[in-house]
Amino acid sequence: MTEKAEDLGEPVAYLVLREGVPVYAPSGDTIGTVAHVLADEPEDVFHGLLIKTSDGHRFASGDQVAGLYENGAIVTEPAEKLARPSADLPEERHDSGLKRAWDWLVQPH
Repeated sequence: MTEKAEDLGEPVAYLVLREGVPVYAPSGDTIGTVAHVLADEPEDVFHGLLIKTSDGHRFASGDQVAGLYENGAIVTEPAEKLARPSADLPEERHDSGLKRAWDWLVQPH
C-alpha cells in the first residue's frame, strides 16, 4: 500500500467522496481509483462505487465498502472478486447498483 491508513484522512459521507481517490483492498493493496459514486441522493441511498482498475471497471456494492475517507476508500474484497459492470446482467440484478454502474459507464459524460 502506498499510503498508510492514517494518511486516508477523516471518514466522509458518500456525498463528498471525490472521484479519482485511490481504492484499497483489505490487503492494503491499491486496486484502482473511484470512477463514480453510485447513489440516489434524493432518497439518501448509497448503491456503491464504480472503480477504475488496470483491468477495466469494477463495482463494489454498498455492503462491499468498508470505509470512505477524504483521501481514499477501502473495500472488503480484492478487485478480482468485485463484479464487472456489463450489459448482460441476470434479470435479478437489473434493479441493483451493478445495473446503475453499467448505465453510468455507457452514458456520455
